[in-house]
Amino acid sequence: MSCPFNHSAAACVSAAELNPAVLPLDWLLGTWQSDEPGEGSFPSIAPFRYTETLNFSHVGQPVVNFMFNAFHAESKRPLHRECGFIRLQPGTNRVAFIIAQNSGLVEIEEGELTGQQLTLHSAALARISFAKQPHVQQISRHIQLKPDGRLEQTVSMALEGQSLTQHLHITYRRTD
Repeated sequence: MSCPFNHSAAACVSAAELNPAVLPLDWLLGTWQSDEPGEGSFPSIAPFRYTETLNFSHVGQPVVNFMFNAFHAESKRPLHRECGFIRLQPGTNRVAFIIAQNSGLVEIEEGELTGQQLTLHSAALARISFAKQPHVQQISRHIQLKPDGRLEQTVSMALEGQSLTQHLHITYRRTD
């Protein structure tokens, strides 16, 4: 990215004007930190607690960029990372997340934006040839801004031989 007047690239990104195409997502922008550990579970794994930092940003394009970083609540070891982009279909409330995960899973989740709430379901999943089994077959995600200013996320997934089940639940507070 070229930046006029010899500013750093970071300064230019933060100064970029929000593209009108993603204005309905402005409530997500910024950095969010879990306010208490989230809870993870699934029938095939032991329950666990985790912390997570979310960052939603933009560079003036008609997309929102994001990065999610999760850590084990007690040991602080890195657990899961996701990064990608959020797009809105022009003139509609249809939204898409394009996500790459450090597990080797790449997904497209599509759904609706209703006010300050996103409801998404996997539309396409792809994985590296040596991905851990059993393979994820379906994902759904619900993100909403609560009246108290906290952000809440619930993720459900289905694996081969297991139906769609809640996997993660966590709330965040804005840190910036």
